[in-house]
Amino acid sequence: MEITVRHLGDAQFEADARGHRVVCDQPVDNGGYDEGMTPPEFLLVSLGTCAGYYVAQYLNAHSLQCPELAIKVVAEKAKDPARLASFRIEVLAPSLDPRHEAGVQRAVHKCLIHNTLLNAPSIDTVVRCGALQA
Repeated sequence: MEITVRHLGDAQFEADARGHRVVCDQPVDNGGYDEGMTPPEFLLVSLGTCAGYYVAQYLNAHSLQCPELAIKVVAEKAKDPARLASFRIEVLAPSLDPRHEAGVQRAVHKCLIHNTLLNAPSIDTVVRCGALQA
C-alpha cells in the first residue's frame, strides 16, 4: 500500500491513494480553514471503517441484514508525547439479534487497523532534502 501527500499551503494537505483524493486540514483556531478532517480524525475514520468492513463480512457470512449498522469511534488524547491514548469502538446494530454480539465482537477484533494499533508497527522515517534524484 502507498499514498502520496502533497502540501496545499498553510495547514492543508491532499492525500492521494489509487487515484482517490482527500483533503486534510486543521480547524480555524489551529491555523487551518476547516475544509477537511484532521490527521487524528482520519485515524479514527480508518479504524471505524475497517471495523465496519469486518462486521459487514460477518453479517454477509451469516446471511444477516442490518441496514442501520453504524460504527462510532471515540479517542482520548494524551500528552508527553502527544498522542491518542485510548480508543472506543461502538458497533450500533439495533435490528441485530443480541445472540450475534460475540460474533460481531470477534469480527471487529479481526480488523487490520485494530490489530495494527494493538501491535505497534515499526516506523522508519527517511528525509530527503535538496535536489530530488530520479
